Amino acid sequence: MVAVESKLDIRRLTLDQLRDRLVAMGEQPFRAKQVYEWLWQKSCTDFDDMSNLSKSLREKLKQAFVIHAVGVRQAQRSADNTIKSSFVLHDGNIIEGVLIPAPDRMTACVSSQVGCSLTCKFCATGYMDRKRNLYADEIYDQVALISKQAQAYYEQPLTNIVYMGMGEPLLNYANVLASIERITAPDGLNMAAKRITVSTAGIAKMIKKLGDDQVRFNLALSLHAATDHKRDEIMPINEQNSLKALAEALKYYYAKTKNPVTYEYIVFDGFNDDLSDARELVAFCKHLPCKVNIIEYNPIAFADFENAAEDKIDRFADFLRQKGIITNIRRSRGKDIDAACGQLAIKEKSSPVV
Repeated sequence: MVAVESKLDIRRLTLDQLRDRLVAMGEQPFRAKQVYEWLWQKSCTDFDDMSNLSKSLREKLKQAFVIHAVGVRQAQRSADNTIKSSFVLHDGNIIEGVLIPAPDRMTACVSSQVGCSLTCKFCATGYMDRKRNLYADEIYDQVALISKQAQAYYEQPLTNIVYMGMGEPLLNYANVLASIERITAPDGLNMAAKRITVSTAGIAKMIKKLGDDQVRFNLALSLHAATDHKRDEIMPINEQNSLKALAEALKYYYAKTKNPVTYEYIVFDGFNDDLSDARELVAFCKHLPCKVNIIEYNPIAFADFENAAEDKIDRFADFLRQKGIITNIRRSRGKDIDAACGQLAIKEKSSPVV
């Protein structure tokens, strides 16, 4: 019997690597594709469920490999039908993901890290330590599990994915891109890349790398202030990634991909909600084709920020629209279960709601 510690997680292998391993085990090369389909098309996490494989092959797989599947620890349903799940990883770490139902879409919000290292002042996850990056299969599993929830509770397929959960996706670049490859691949979940959005707090050199890699998914920048002195105050990452550096990186990214960028902007009461702030945002938007999502702030216990009044948010948005900028106001979902943007911090209920 091979010890568990010596077993390789089979989902860390490429198809070619898996084929080589199986041939070395005395199996035919075509078996690799069958196993791969079970893992990535059917989201199978138990070798015994791979029914078109011989029992002897399934035993060989169990002897040589392990599948470190992500599990649902707890799921809570909001009054607005948003479902937040805490997911347990094979090493006991916990992350969170969210299913956001809407009349025209079903969106999965997934995490890319256990915790976060960026310490944004308005975000609950930013007050946690970053324990580690997630592997590509752990990100994939969140999507697969949330997709099952969409079918089970709303009888609708998953339509969109946003990398806006715990962590900074571009600080886990390789695993994030590998997860998207498996999610979009014909021999994976076969979702369209244009239905996927990766949100970053702003890491200029990695934004340029996205351009070099000519990614097909959407990019969103959590901007929240259009002057360096204000952005420095709420997002320490800006001290090493100034707005000038970000603008240059975004222009480079757009030149390489021709993908417009979305700017996410939380309007904080008394901080960045004045029309002078809107003018600064308009100036930043002139660098490349873009749109702005104005996001309602969700207060957290660690910070003193408050959401701007609704009429002020509307006035801010109208100003942007008058300047020709496509602007949407995103109302919060799942606030009552701490599932809204910026609230993910592993605050579980004593008993599950779902």
